Amino acid sequence: MRTILIAPLFIWLLAGCASQSVDPGGIWINQAAIDAASQDGHLREALLAYGPNLEWRIEPQRRRASYSNGYEHDEGRLVREADERLRIDFYGDYHEYLSLDGDQLVQAASGTWPEQRFVQPTTAAAAHAPAGSSFEQALYKAYLGGRWTIQHGPGQGGLVLFHADGRVEGLPGAERYALCLAGDCAAMSGEYDSLWLQFGEQGQAWLFERDGDRLSIYDAVNQAQIDEMPEYRKGPRRWRLQRH
Repeated sequence: MRTILIAPLFIWLLAGCASQSVDPGGIWINQAAIDAASQDGHLREALLAYGPNLEWRIEPQRRRASYSNGYEHDEGRLVREADERLRIDFYGDYHEYLSLDGDQLVQAASGTWPEQRFVQPTTAAAAHAPAGSSFEQALYKAYLGGRWTIQHGPGQGGLVLFHADGRVEGLPGAERYALCLAGDCAAMSGEYDSLWLQFGEQGQAWLFERDGDRLSIYDAVNQAQIDEMPEYRKGPRRWRLQRH
């Protein structure tokens, strides 16, 4: 009799555990875009091919979800539908649909863009960090991490380190850097990849090419009129770096 009483209880507990949905809460990043950029070297091409969204932040307790595409950030109301899909309602009657597929968060295809997949980062940015920071840190580490030597240009022979938090060491005068992911900087750079280098209180845009473990940084020459948005073309090469 004791066995008969225990068995139903055991089955009920198992059923209860199985019915619990996986918690989608947390930060999810577009690892496919990072992998493509790191392997091919062409940053903007990879972001366009696997984006446009680069990071999701899901907050079930607040019933909120937000995304970043490297330029814009938008937050919407999180609704869990009967089929366990997540519907994100944004201002203006605009919706996105998310679901879990194993350890991936899937953003459903829409009339605007194809299906996109996200994973949770190995190391997430601090809770107070700006939206998109976890993606940026993972990208910076994969794309520019490691030890670089200046083969040509100011500081020739020196060691350069690009840190995941945006600091740069060894590139003469430069203190911080930022890769252009989307928005105005991408529009101004056209077909080229670009980055921003900060020199003390001043900074400027540069164009670059990454071919495997070789990185070339060029002057960004503005060919637009003074009253127009800058339009950069590749100028003289300032640095050539080799990663070891």
